[in-house]
Amino acid sequence: MKEPHLRIGIMYQPEIIFRLNEHYLLSPHGIPYERIHKVNCIDGKILLNNEIQRHETLLFEPVRYHEASFELNDVVIGINFHWERKEDQQFKGSLEFMIENEKLTAVNILPLEDYLISVISSEMSAASSLELLKAHAIISRSWILAQIRKGKELKEAVGTYQSSSETAAEYIRWYDREDHLNFDVCADDHCQRYQGITRQSTALVEKAVAETRGMLLMYDGQICDARFSKSCGGISETFENVWESEVHPYLQSIVDNPEKPVGFDTDLTQEVAAEKWIRNKPAAFCNTDDKQILSQVLNDYDQETTDFFRWDLHYLQADLAELIARKSGRDFGNIVDLIPVERGKSGRLIKLKIVGTKITMIIGKELEIRKTLSESHLYSSAFVVDKLNIIDGIPGEFHLTGAGWGHGVGLCQIGAAMMGEKGYQYDEILMHYFRGSTISKEY
Repeated sequence: MKEPHLRIGIMYQPEIIFRLNEHYLLSPHGIPYERIHKVNCIDGKILLNNEIQRHETLLFEPVRYHEASFELNDVVIGINFHWERKEDQQFKGSLEFMIENEKLTAVNILPLEDYLISVISSEMSAASSLELLKAHAIISRSWILAQIRKGKELKEAVGTYQSSSETAAEYIRWYDREDHLNFDVCADDHCQRYQGITRQSTALVEKAVAETRGMLLMYDGQICDARFSKSCGGISETFENVWESEVHPYLQSIVDNPEKPVGFDTDLTQEVAAEKWIRNKPAAFCNTDDKQILSQVLNDYDQETTDFFRWDLHYLQADLAELIARKSGRDFGNIVDLIPVERGKSGRLIKLKIVGTKITMIIGKELEIRKTLSESHLYSSAFVVDKLNIIDGIPGEFHLTGAGWGHGVGLCQIGAAMMGEKGYQYDEILMHYFRGSTISKEY
């Protein structure tokens, strides 16, 4: 196996301004370009500096790879999250523009190991331990190669990839690979965070990537689809409860602690056990408010969130009813109740029944629930609900108490940071979160 080159979708706009900071050649004729340029999409055609181009894509390739970089203006990061913002970003490698749905997509093409240096610098902090960085390099490398394989399988598959089902009483949807068929992955949290060379790399990050070069998580001869999230909340979730109904033995639910916390039933598919777990703070690697530990995993804008392991959210009736109607596209009337229908093994809701004065519907999976009940995303779908100020059966307020940040599948970043701090080696961290997997150097 040779080191592959990746295609990463960076931004998607009708107009993109970019700067070439060195000499680039525009394929296929090798026309030289540098400095600032503008591309537009009009009537299905690409315009470069207001001139219509004959080709459906534009590919700018650097003359000197290691010295060259390009800059894209106003890249949106944290899409649909509470800290969403725009920033100018710089990248190594080649730059391609293509038309998708009457807009331009900017794609960065570069070798996998250079991509990983950026990903680790974007996902992690310079304060991270070497063992955490090495563990994350291996799972990020494994995840991207698993996604490339999955993308090829989707293209070759007969029929349409289904990520939703709907009846009059139920709407179930999950979010994964169907959005990115013209490139390998996107650059935002929907996939894994990639911000080119905008986030300054460190010698420690480069050391972690170099020392794990070509290392992959494997299970039964296949590359592991190695998922990760910020905080599992004390127990991780299974793949099939978040995405398609495919069981991955290495992505099963584990207690994020050396031993089962005393006094808790860890079968969180049961409502009584889930409620006790979520309303309390059992011992777990990710149960920490140590700012030094958190700073290893959280970039500046992540630290705008103050609660990770447990969190609270409060809604007035009018605000919640309006939010649910707008986000779901359905008028429920006043919200009478939010009823757990099915929980995963981490206590995350897979299905939630929304009872309104006009309609009642079950929604899922976890991200659809998080999107429906928040302007951006709820931190997780592991929550319990308290109804307050009930008049004539209609609550005036809803209080949500929740656990964890993210889908909770695979590696828990805050938990892994704590393990690294406690002296665990990178392979021990990986074997804790991905049970039954092995580490193999494939190139």
